[in-house]
Amino acid sequence: MQKNSMFIEQHDPEAYAQNGDIRKNFVDDDGREKRTGTWITASAHIITAVIGSGVLSLAWAIAQLGWVAGPAVLMAFSFITYFTSTLLADCYRSPDPITGKRNYTYMDVVKANLGGRKFQLCGLAQYGNLIGVTVGYTITASISMVAVKRSNCFHKHGHHVKCNTSNNPFMIIFACIQIVLSQIPNFHKLSWLSILAAIMSFAYSSIGLGLSIAKAAGGEHARTSLTGVTVGVDVSASEKVWKAFQAIGDIAFAYAYSTVLIEIQDTLKSSPPENKSMKRASAVGVSTTTLFYVLCGCLGYLAFGNDAPGNFLTGFGFYEPFWLIDFANVCIAVHLIGAYQVFCQPIFGFVEKWCHERWPENKFITTEHGVNIPCYGVYYVNLFRLVWRTLYVIVTAVLAMIFPFFNDFVGLIGAASFWPLTVYFPVEMYITKSKMPKYSFTWVWLKILSWACLVVSLVALAGSVQGLIQSLKTYKPFQAEQ
Repeated sequence: MQKNSMFIEQHDPEAYAQNGDIRKNFVDDDGREKRTGTWITASAHIITAVIGSGVLSLAWAIAQLGWVAGPAVLMAFSFITYFTSTLLADCYRSPDPITGKRNYTYMDVVKANLGGRKFQLCGLAQYGNLIGVTVGYTITASISMVAVKRSNCFHKHGHHVKCNTSNNPFMIIFACIQIVLSQIPNFHKLSWLSILAAIMSFAYSSIGLGLSIAKAAGGEHARTSLTGVTVGVDVSASEKVWKAFQAIGDIAFAYAYSTVLIEIQDTLKSSPPENKSMKRASAVGVSTTTLFYVLCGCLGYLAFGNDAPGNFLTGFGFYEPFWLIDFANVCIAVHLIGAYQVFCQPIFGFVEKWCHERWPENKFITTEHGVNIPCYGVYYVNLFRLVWRTLYVIVTAVLAMIFPFFNDFVGLIGAASFWPLTVYFPVEMYITKSKMPKYSFTWVWLKILSWACLVVSLVALAGSVQGLIQSLKTYKPFQAEQ
């Protein structure tokens, strides 16, 4: 069986107008396949994208800022993220947020509302961030897999043993899994994986939370303070500043999911209106995230104090019970498997749409072959999709093995993309769509919000650069062990 089409969401529906057996599957107002997503599936996508394993490093971030600034920064960025996500949700359709023309990607939204050079800058920031995140997730997932092996080693031989293990074999295992999952055609088919990943994130966050409570209640009183790590005791004055910058950046970027918001919204059915469902999903996603962030961050700081490790599950803030540590790290790995797909699907869609428009007559790019799969039915295999997505996963795995400190690059990319994608473009598009008078009260405070977040991005960028320099100084090219 063959059909000359890429997967449904990459085509102009008019191209199918004369093909009855395909056309009957398109019932939405834009002629595309009927969208079936709800605020529940969108919430799962958001939680999968936002609650990464970084939730377990928030105890370290709170330790750098202290009891006052730490929770305050967490709450501030939760509000900023939710507010700007509601502005962005109203831009999915243009010019009217309910009846206007659909925009299928973040770049389409910016092009429809701002156009010109800003459209190109948006693409550079968005896809650069997505590529960096997928490489970083490969590294992080392998560290969690290694932690399972090390946990068993510590349990068997004692906590004093080094138990060093190479990350590379586990990166290869992760890549093999992603090669298979990357053949999921598009975002519309990812709901089951996102729901599974969201459940995993709740599981390991709850385990980390429970272990922190147990440690804090165990009688050991860790040293904490209102201002965090103490200058002259824990760190030098310059280290205090740089680490505070990094902590603010970590918290700010831990909330960001704007890079995939429009793609998530494009999975929602049109009744109720997509912007209303997306705002509800954003409220659920951000509030759930904030609850776990505050609990894990604050209780983790209470348990470990100013000596809080960067990640108290993979960094072995806990050793026992080893089976529970193993289970938590398996949950992290499974979550990252799903999160990888959430972040790479927009990349896949962008490249495949561009190639189809560039070479519309190329059979290798456009032809799909139907394969009967038992218990599933007919699955359409596109050879270009198979080859290109497999190559992408392999390249990200190779980059992760070559640069095991790539997470610092991810922080750098995140710092550079946070302000334009999460704050600047949503604010500017809202001002343009609403035809807001210049220098009005709302215009002024939106501009103040945008400029304040720009300062945060620059501060975090400086912290990321400093962290990257430190990683380069201590990096040993031929030592791949964690």
